[in-house]
Parts: sequence; structure tokens; C-alpha cells
Amino acid sequence: MNQYEKDVLIAASGIGYTSQGNRILDAVNLKLHEGEIVTLIGPNGAGKTTLVRLLLGLVKTGQGEVYQRPGVKIGYVPQRLHVNTVLPLRVRDFLLLAGRLPESEIKRALEEVQMRHLLESPLQSLSGGEFQRVLLARALLNRPDVLVLDEPAQGVDIIGQQALYQIIKDIRDRHGCGVLMVSHDLHLVMAATDEVICLNTHICCTGHPDDISTHPEYLKIFGSALEGMAHYSHHHDHSHDTHGNVVPLEHTDESA
Repeated sequence: MNQYEKDVLIAASGIGYTSQGNRILDAVNLKLHEGEIVTLIGPNGAGKTTLVRLLLGLVKTGQGEVYQRPGVKIGYVPQRLHVNTVLPLRVRDFLLLAGRLPESEIKRALEEVQMRHLLESPLQSLSGGEFQRVLLARALLNRPDVLVLDEPAQGVDIIGQQALYQIIKDIRDRHGCGVLMVSHDLHLVMAATDEVICLNTHICCTGHPDDISTHPEYLKIFGSALEGMAHYSHHHDHSHDTHGNVVPLEHTDESA
């Protein structure tokens, strides 16, 4: 009998994992509900990416149970994706590698991440922020119930990170999907998530970002990195286009 509520999309219960004699994960519990953004944070080697791989079914768990709701569709943005720079690959071609899809679906996914204008651009010409958005568009092609994003703002400048996290929140709001993120961008990602799980082999603490930011275990792990850094909670009356120019919110064109 299913022990989870009907709005639970993916979950882990009592997960343990050992690799080459090293304990990577120990008694980890996690649930992702519809319309929820959960962010995994933790130091390098904490087991975050391993946990994601277990949840995706890419690795077999040693202990405990991984649950995926029957029929759930998952879109995944990996931590790293190397594309050979000598390949003459356009954004359109790259997205079509995900499967035979109608042109309308390709354009829709790019519009979701505000990159429609890059459809015919060479992949090699994209900035770090543009490439991350194209990866996100690729994950959206099958209209997923769950988005799993492993370090989605990697290689993106601070303005681009703000814009990317806002796009992720907007996608969640439009589609009601669940979002599981892994991130090191603590001061930014705290403002873009509903629940934070602080992982260091085991779960050190979990809860709302405002509560976690003052939790002793969180401060113990990240204290030195947080010195002089205020908790980020950003509200503003403008956005930025792909070139970093300020655009008033009422004039923002999501298809730009």
C-alpha cells in the first residue's frame, strides 16, 4: 500500500548508500509535493548528487526506499554537460536530440525560458546563462511533473542567477510541477525555494529558508562562507533582459 499522500511526486525513505567502503548517505528522508520547490544544500561530498541519482533511478539504493508516483514524468538538468565545440550544432538541433518533436513544442519550451530568439543560434555561441536556460528548455520538452536541477546556475553571473531562479519559480507557478534543486548559491537560492534540506551524508536540518538560515547545524557547516553575507530576500520592480539591461516588470516580454 502506498504510504505517501497523493500529491507526493517523488520521495526517499531511510535511504542509505555506500560506495567503495565510504558512507555517502545515511538514513535520508525526502518528499517532493506538487507545486513545491525543494533545495538540497550541503558541502562538497555531502551526497547531494548521489541522492539525486538515486531519486532518478540512475543508481540502485543500498538501503531504504525510493518512490516515484506511477506515471510521473521527470525533466532533468545535469550538473555538467559537455558539448563538443567543433560540432555545427544549432539550439534547434540540440533540442531535437531529445526526440522527434513538432516545431511548436521546441518553440514553446524556449519561450518558457525566454530564449525563443536563440532557436537558430549556434550552441557554441551561447553565454553560460543562455546555455543553462537552453538546458532547462530541454528538460521542459516532455512537460514534466518534476524538474530536477543539479546546480542550475553553474557558470552564470549574479544577475543571470536571479533571472534564472525567477524563471524556475514562474514555471512552477504556471504548471504546478515539483522542483528539486541542488545548489551552492546559498544567499540567492534561499529566496527561490519553499523548503531547504541541509545535507551532509545525513540530513542536518530541514525547513523553511528563514528558519534554516539561523539553524545551528546550517551555521556550523556554512558559517565561514556566510560571514559578511546577508540573507538574500530580493523584491524589485524590474527585470533584466538577456543582455543585462533593466526592463520594467510591466513591460517585460517573456518571449524575448
